[in-house]
Amino acid sequence: MKRFMNWLSNSFAPTMNKFSQKPWVAALSSTMQKIIPFILTGSVIFLYNVVRSYITVLPDLGRIANFTFGMLGLLTAFMLANQAMEKLGRTNYTVNAGLTAIPVFLMFIKPIISDDGMLTVEFGRFGPTGIIVGIFAGYLVAIIFNLIGKMNLLSKSSLPDFVIGWVRNIIPIFLSIGLSALLSFKFNLDIFALILKAFSPIQNFGQTLPGFVLLIFIMTFFYTLGISHWLWNGVKTPIFMAGIAANVTAVSEGLPATNIATNEAVFTAGLITMGGVGATLTLNLLMLFSKSKGLKTIGKLTIVPSIFNINEPIMYSAPVVMNPLLMVPMWINAITGPTIVYLAMYTDLLNIPSKMIQVGQIPAPFSSVMITEDLRAILVYILLFGVYLATWYPFFKVFERQRMKEEKAEELAE
Repeated sequence: MKRFMNWLSNSFAPTMNKFSQKPWVAALSSTMQKIIPFILTGSVIFLYNVVRSYITVLPDLGRIANFTFGMLGLLTAFMLANQAMEKLGRTNYTVNAGLTAIPVFLMFIKPIISDDGMLTVEFGRFGPTGIIVGIFAGYLVAIIFNLIGKMNLLSKSSLPDFVIGWVRNIIPIFLSIGLSALLSFKFNLDIFALILKAFSPIQNFGQTLPGFVLLIFIMTFFYTLGISHWLWNGVKTPIFMAGIAANVTAVSEGLPATNIATNEAVFTAGLITMGGVGATLTLNLLMLFSKSKGLKTIGKLTIVPSIFNINEPIMYSAPVVMNPLLMVPMWINAITGPTIVYLAMYTDLLNIPSKMIQVGQIPAPFSSVMITEDLRAILVYILLFGVYLATWYPFFKVFERQRMKEEKAEELAE
């Protein structure tokens, strides 16, 4: 175990941190963070609609959701090209690369232009289903702009700086839009459909039990190494967003929700992430009643954030990060939690979320009942609370004894 931990701390974790800081990776992670306000705005409207279903005199604000949550694909395209240029240090391209990604994305979603000049496009392609297409469009534009930027065109020219700037922007804009137009109109390719078809095996696997558990486990594993789970957003966000979008559409058409791998099932419900990623609420409660003075103090300081599913304070103060005694139970929780929730939803013992409400800081089980619209969520919460407590307890007691010995040694030294 010691050799394994040395490898994790001295080799694996530094390598992954270095990987996460690479411009092309950091750009995707940054993009997913920057579109969150639009996701949350849409979430507020979905939450508002829950209230509106009981108070029917309230106005319909659905259009706000349509042009925030419903535009995530387009927003992703702009932001990824923009962030890629920023991370690559090509600040003179940040705005124009982002703007160029917009028409590229529009061509990728295959609009139909009639003889009288009317442009028709399926509105759903702009939204969460189109996030993966937005990523593709953003990266394509960023690659072209970066290649042209490397050429440093007209560096020895005597032309005015503003003219050189125009030329350096015109060429990548022309190439980006020209290539997209060639693929979409000359070869009549539906890039949107092709990308979704290529991505569908990953999407489908993510909605299976092994795929669901793997998504949660990898996120948790990285987190215990001190690597933010935001790194994993580039993979899980397209899967989760497409899943909840399909659920919302299915329910609106009178069909049942079938996609379990969603942000709502993982974060909003607060069952898998009870107290935060890795289900640390019961660990926090154990610390509150610890015989160790230090652990008890930490427990008191971190309990309020834990109730609201924010566990960074306990992760770094206990610490859980890079602490083998507390990392292992967190890994176990990342397997048992999603397995129980998935099976409960798959077997109709718990409703699958069908509303897009991505607010993970509402305490469970209130959030659990709210998002599933199912009182049985309370029973699942109680079951998971017991499972998590049983998982943390033996590891915590060993850790507690170690801390008490250290505290006693410090007292004797004084």
